[in-house]
Amino acid sequence: MSQVTAADRPGLRTGVRLTYDPVRDRHALLYPEGVLLLNETAADVLGLCDGATVGEIAARLAQEYDGVPAGDVAALLDDLVRRRLVTVVGDGRPAPPPADPPGGWTEPREPVPAGMLAELTYRCPLHCTYCSNPLAPSGGELFTEDWLRVLDQARDLGVLQVHFSGGEPLLRTDLTALVARAHRLGLYSNLITSGIPMSDAAIGSLAAAGLDHVQLSIQDADPAAGDAVAGLRAHARKREAAALVRRYGLPLTVNVVLHAGNVDRLAEIADLAVGLGADRLELAHTQFYGWAWRNRAALLPTADQLARADEAAAGVKERHGDRVEIVYVAADYHATRPKPCMRGWGRRQLVVAPDGGVLPCLSAAQLPGLDVVDVRAADLAWIWYDSPAFNRFRGTAWMPAPCRDCALREVDFGGCRCQAYQLLGDAALTDPACDLSPHHGVLAGLAARAERVAAVPRRLPR
Repeated sequence: MSQVTAADRPGLRTGVRLTYDPVRDRHALLYPEGVLLLNETAADVLGLCDGATVGEIAARLAQEYDGVPAGDVAALLDDLVRRRLVTVVGDGRPAPPPADPPGGWTEPREPVPAGMLAELTYRCPLHCTYCSNPLAPSGGELFTEDWLRVLDQARDLGVLQVHFSGGEPLLRTDLTALVARAHRLGLYSNLITSGIPMSDAAIGSLAAAGLDHVQLSIQDADPAAGDAVAGLRAHARKREAAALVRRYGLPLTVNVVLHAGNVDRLAEIADLAVGLGADRLELAHTQFYGWAWRNRAALLPTADQLARADEAAAGVKERHGDRVEIVYVAADYHATRPKPCMRGWGRRQLVVAPDGGVLPCLSAAQLPGLDVVDVRAADLAWIWYDSPAFNRFRGTAWMPAPCRDCALREVDFGGCRCQAYQLLGDAALTDPACDLSPHHGVLAGLAARAERVAAVPRRLPR
């Protein structure tokens, strides 16, 4: 039953934007780390969230549509309230009126990507032992004009959200210009940062350029332990960075990578994030790629630690879930079902690496024979639709048993190709995180090990 009443005055939450996408000929809600495509009715309802009550919105809709009960409007808005996209507590923002679709629109070629991870640089002031960046990155960095062209082509392709990442994207002197171009194109922009180089002038410039959201990494609730992982005194700077983000009214996500060294402080980490003013908290167990793969023995939690972490995460959601969105990402090596990596290979997301390589996922460059194409050598649309790299594991036709006959093949898409390659030597096999895989025992055996060695800090080669 809906909790939204006819007297409520709905509005968009901070950090949520209603936009029209001419590529799909649909409206969409853009928000931190997500895109929600809307049908015509939902877009019309949101377009009337201009200070009116739910009852008034239903009455105005009834002038265009036959029989629009206020209860149906309330139920739609209630769903959006649960998704944290709409609020009725009085601090919501009016939504813009829906745009009229242009003439001559043609149906887009599927699949249409929704998001792009723009890895601007692998340079970073931190030396985190769980970093997913390559052990030995190759090539230089794209120039400003290259990234501006990439943003233009991405929007023409249908991308609605861009994540500026690294390394540390604040080390790029052209970041404000890139954010400004993304804003002019109508892209929702996320800054994924360590916070270390952040200054009042820098975040103020980015906010003025149209930055939509900031994701800040935190290593630990314990300052000394966090600084040890980061490789420098970073904890205090991160607190300062969070305060700067809040000062400029930007929504804040705090991201924490969980591992053997900090997972037992999960509850304290969550309390810290809430105290920093986070709107979202991502508690994600380490994904073992790049430096994290090298340091797997030091980072992998035990089964007992994971059980305690799962219980602590449930407690965090109960304690803070009414104020903060809590995202808890389970540990692959203790899983029974794989996660849908990138929501399917070449289906929703793409990655542009600092050297210009266009990838279906962050770690795909390690896969042999993938034939990655440089964005300076071909148009982004051709790379997305026609390059061998993006078609290698797209869809389900490539799948071996047991995936090809599995009812979940359109849900998890066989899991992670990079994990299958790393653990089994063949990227085309079922992700061993799935307990239906004949190789699940390989992963289970690794997860059961209690070996502990010293972790190697991330260092870029000179």
